[in-house]
Amino acid sequence: MKRVPAIALLLASSFATAADFVDLRDAPAVRGDAAAGASKVAVCVACHGPSGNAVVPAFPALAGQHAGYLYQSLAGFRRRADPASPMTAQVQSLTDADMADIAAYFAAQSRTVPAAASSTDAPGARLFRDGDATRGIVPCQGCHGADARGHPGRDVAARYDYYPALAAQQAEYLAARLRQYRAGTLTDTSNARIMQGVAHNLDDAAITELAAWLTATPR
Repeated sequence: MKRVPAIALLLASSFATAADFVDLRDAPAVRGDAAAGASKVAVCVACHGPSGNAVVPAFPALAGQHAGYLYQSLAGFRRRADPASPMTAQVQSLTDADMADIAAYFAAQSRTVPAAASSTDAPGARLFRDGDATRGIVPCQGCHGADARGHPGRDVAARYDYYPALAAQQAEYLAARLRQYRAGTLTDTSNARIMQGVAHNLDDAAITELAAWLTATPR
């Protein structure tokens, strides 16, 4: 009987048990009603700030984010039902229409201008723009755009709306998210698995540099 390496079994089991895996390459465009969403976000702004401009560094800013990404984020919290996440209780009663409306509302809001200006010569800027071939780090702009405002193909195909804008996002949140991808704790969508591979070669210093530059980049 042919023996299968233990690492192969581990990887196979981790993917096989992902019954709720979502392939965002085939996901449709999100069509929500921003006006309807305005009446559904009272609980959201308590943590994510007025109009989705978060004040607490650990919470992501939602204002101006792409509707597709926001919708799939909410759907992911509902799907995973992680008891450790404060979002789990918030999304369980939301319908698909509710999530689409909330996503449309926050996507229509304006992001607060960063207090500090970004520099194109900053280490984080270079990593985002060029990556680092010697460390196996790919450029972030390929999926998130040269201006960090989202994939350049958003107007061509709906699937690109599921790549988030990163400019003017909370640095602490960005760093925590990248560490999650690096650790492989988020694997339930095609984009999450892409990010798992991207973040694999990011050390803590690189993550800090990227997050610091992105939070100072205007949205």
